[in-house]
Formats: sequence, structure tokens, C-alpha cells
Amino acid sequence: MDPEEISRRIQLLREEHRDLDSAIEALAGGATRDQLQIARLKKRKLRLRDEIAILEDQMIPDIIA
Repeated sequence: MDPEEISRRIQLLREEHRDLDSAIEALAGGATRDQLQIARLKKRKLRLRDEIAILEDQMIPDIIA
């Protein structure tokens, strides 16, 4: 992937990460708290964060000392 594609992918993942935040807050604040669903969303959110970190690392060029 070229840097522009990586940047677009990171942007999409960050947007999904924010959407998951909203979904988790809505479920946690609701009358019927579905703990299993909340746990699944949190796990997905962590995977997204990891994927974002990996892609950001690809954006930084390797420096040979």
C-alpha cells in the first residue's frame, strides 16, 4: 500500500473507532444493558486501535543507523 492508501485506511478505522465509542455509550446508558454486546464492541474497538497503530508504523520510514 502506498502512503495515501494507508492514510485513507487509518482515517476510516478512526471513524469506525469513534462510532463504536458512541455505540458503547448508548448501550451502557440504556435500560437493558447487554454486557455481552458491550464486551464484543470493546474488543472490536481494541482490534481497530491495534490495526491503526500498525498502519501508522508503516507510515514512518525505517531509519538505518
